[in-house]
Amino acid sequence: MNYLKKIGRNSRKAFEKLKNTEHKKIKSVLEDYNRSLFKNMKLIIRANLKDVKKAKRKHLIDRLILNKNRINDIRKSINEIANYKNPVGKVLEKWNRPNKLNIKKISTSLGVIGVIYESRPNVTSDVASLCLKSGNCVILRGGSEAFHTNKILSDLFRKALSKNNIDKNCVQFIDRKDRKIVNYLLSGMNNFIDVIVPRGGKNLVKKVQKFSKVHTIGHLEGICHIYLDKASSFNMANKIVLNAKMRRTSICGAMETLLINEKLLKTFAKQIINSLIKCGCEVRVDKKINKLFNNKLKMAKEKDWSTEYLDSILSIKTVKNVHEATSHILKYGTMHTDSIVTRDKKTAKIFFNKVNSAITMQNVSTQFADGGEFGFGGEIGISTSKLPPRGPVGINQLTSYKYIVTGEGIIRK
Repeated sequence: MNYLKKIGRNSRKAFEKLKNTEHKKIKSVLEDYNRSLFKNMKLIIRANLKDVKKAKRKHLIDRLILNKNRINDIRKSINEIANYKNPVGKVLEKWNRPNKLNIKKISTSLGVIGVIYESRPNVTSDVASLCLKSGNCVILRGGSEAFHTNKILSDLFRKALSKNNIDKNCVQFIDRKDRKIVNYLLSGMNNFIDVIVPRGGKNLVKKVQKFSKVHTIGHLEGICHIYLDKASSFNMANKIVLNAKMRRTSICGAMETLLINEKLLKTFAKQIINSLIKCGCEVRVDKKINKLFNNKLKMAKEKDWSTEYLDSILSIKTVKNVHEATSHILKYGTMHTDSIVTRDKKTAKIFFNKVNSAITMQNVSTQFADGGEFGFGGEIGISTSKLPPRGPVGINQLTSYKYIVTGEGIIRK
């Protein structure tokens, strides 16, 4: 496709120019972009309303909506990114060898990053800011449901680039809705794109992993678990469970399955489940829990354990101990974020050792699975692959490294 090839060529040219750009100019771009989001807030919200009105998948509307508060959250994130130290050109390690080689490990940019994402327009601003700050160029392919919002956010970013005499093609937005675009982006752009990042549902991620001819930073579903251990207190457990599920149900860090130690059935398990129900959460439970409620609750089916609801729905299961809890997580989880609520350090250690997720937690809500909360200035996604980067992919995670080796006329015998 000539359209995409032109975008690819523009990105490569922009990246070569960006290598020689002073870092303070990049900071100026982000500061100008931040100001333009404030000045154009009404226009952004108007564009967003067009998308919301056309939204067909109702459960994704929460992800899609941009209002004044959410735009201010985006601005706060951009401000943190702007003030982050330059991650490129840092000496990560250095050492001298007996053979008289002087070796340095230096951080470098990745190059051109292609990001394919759905629903959430804040990704446009976050990703553009993170990529530029880490010395990378980005090609954005947002979901059609957020088209108008993504377009105005990317246009404002390109204006900020031009204002600071930086090639506006450091950030490019694919403004065509043809689904074949994604196929070609994955299979025909390997001469232009260095890394592909999918942010969306299971089908999108699997498609990217199957067809992409370039390296991918995988962001699989967020089937996040919380295990309530027998050594947990009601107040802490109740507070964490309600937050992990109900604070925002549509984010990838929302809890989707609650595992409860069977000994808690005799204490406060019923209270916690009632708290969820009172908050408007539909619960799907196993036989033991349903017995507590005179078999009046909805029974969980096998597919519930492997479902990312992104809604006010939660599957709940009883387990005998931490070993059974971790076995369940290993079977049904997506290596995203899993948490244990316990005061027992030994049990927590077993949980940490057995669970293979990118983020494991103790006495913490899974809603903290977020690059901004980790102090990364934001995130391009949560990587659930076993190879690095893992977890929140922020500024430092969007760099690679190279070795610089120096000497004085050294030859190998």
